[in-house]
Amino acid sequence: MNQLRVRLIIGAGAVLILGVAAGYWIGQRKPDPTASAPDASAQGERKVLYWHDPMVPSARFDKPGKSPFMDMQLVPVYADEAGGAAVSVSPVVSQNLGIRLGIVEKAVLQPKLRAVGSVAFDERLLEVVQARVEGYVTRLHVKAPLERVRRGQRLADIVAPAWLEAQEEYLALLDAQSGRGQAIRDAARQRLTVLGVPERTIRELDAQRKTNASATLTAPIDGVVTELAVREGAAFMPGAALFRINGLKTVWVNAQVPEAQVSMIPTGSSVTARATAWPGAVFKGGVAALLPEVDPQTRTLLVRVVIENPEFKLAPGMFVSLDFEGTADQEQLVVPSEAVIMTGERNVVIVAREGGGFDVAEVSTGAEAEGKTAILSGLEAGQSIVLSGQFLLDSEASLKSTVSRLSTTAATKAARDETAAQTEDARSLHLTEGIITAIAPEAITIAHGPVPSLKWGAMTMSFKPPTKMPSAQLKVGDRVSFSFAPTEQGQFQIDSITLLDEPDAEPRP
Repeated sequence: MNQLRVRLIIGAGAVLILGVAAGYWIGQRKPDPTASAPDASAQGERKVLYWHDPMVPSARFDKPGKSPFMDMQLVPVYADEAGGAAVSVSPVVSQNLGIRLGIVEKAVLQPKLRAVGSVAFDERLLEVVQARVEGYVTRLHVKAPLERVRRGQRLADIVAPAWLEAQEEYLALLDAQSGRGQAIRDAARQRLTVLGVPERTIRELDAQRKTNASATLTAPIDGVVTELAVREGAAFMPGAALFRINGLKTVWVNAQVPEAQVSMIPTGSSVTARATAWPGAVFKGGVAALLPEVDPQTRTLLVRVVIENPEFKLAPGMFVSLDFEGTADQEQLVVPSEAVIMTGERNVVIVAREGGGFDVAEVSTGAEAEGKTAILSGLEAGQSIVLSGQFLLDSEASLKSTVSRLSTTAATKAARDETAAQTEDARSLHLTEGIITAIAPEAITIAHGPVPSLKWGAMTMSFKPPTKMPSAQLKVGDRVSFSFAPTEQGQFQIDSITLLDEPDAEPRP
């Protein structure tokens, strides 16, 4: 009985040990990574085109397994993922990435630009008080430059002998009754005007019927005396500029604008100016001209702006900030500016597909205003686009070789690689040995052995002399080792040549 019990215990222990051993063997067994995958079409699964390493997407493999580049398994690429700039992201991942979407819409953009400029006199309002006859100044009413004057304000009293003579002639004809006498009187009055006699002096002559040796010059406009060229008692000659007066009703503001942004501010567009000297004050104006000269150092264009200055608050030399408001363009496609990825080589927008996933669209952009950018091509109205998180999507698309291949197809790349390989082969040097049979200034004839790199057999041919070694050091019968390369004209030129110890009768095989 005891023996039976011992046998049962031993048998149960053996079975337990076998079970543990079998479980350990099954758990340690790994699937063969090189085993062929089951037929996806037969099982109704997604079709696998190839496997690749996501870190080296250009390398493709026909079977799954471990990547030769990284310590990771190859990833399958399915048929519905290949051939387009598409990225699939699950809704949960999209939410975690904070992806926000927007819409491509049509709108009218009002382009704006801000710049800084300096105030200058409006040269169109410049008036010159000039002497038309010889005379001298008896009294000066405005004695300092940059004094403000009003229209009709006295500037100086002068005496001009030619004026006095013309007044006496006109006064003698003032009471003429005949038609001819009246005509001569009108001519005499016109002569006073031509000589520059002030109109006020002529009216006093008509009223008082007596000449006045001294005449008073008055300011023709409201403004500032920018130049005072005479003093009391000073004589002047005909044609001399006595006073220069600049008006301040409007002023110029000259601003430097980058040439790339000049198209945003056409002539006539509105401008708003603000000066630090007058906080809160706003001055209105417009673009008067785009001066046809570009600064070669800063690549900027000088823009002349005319600003209204009714209260004479703006003075030349002041700095003001300018807000240019470009003319409203026609309705066009616009997207939020944050949706555009500018890489320097191209502009990209991530488009959200209706069924899920994202596409990368290369776009041409126009003006930007109010946080929106005009789209000239690449998108359509109503498309859903990504506003945030697009850099992560762009990176994922780059790993799948989609963004970088938007402008280059596989066929074009293969052709380029083949051309580059041919060019590299054409530039490579070929090495062989031979015996010189003839030497001329323009060619060296060599009976050489085979050229394995070109798959040539032994032959005798002419080569262009080398530039590194004078031909005078060579002679017929020398056994040489040399390298050569093809030229652009289809000939072959020796690159380097070395004399061997003893000449052979035949070229070395």
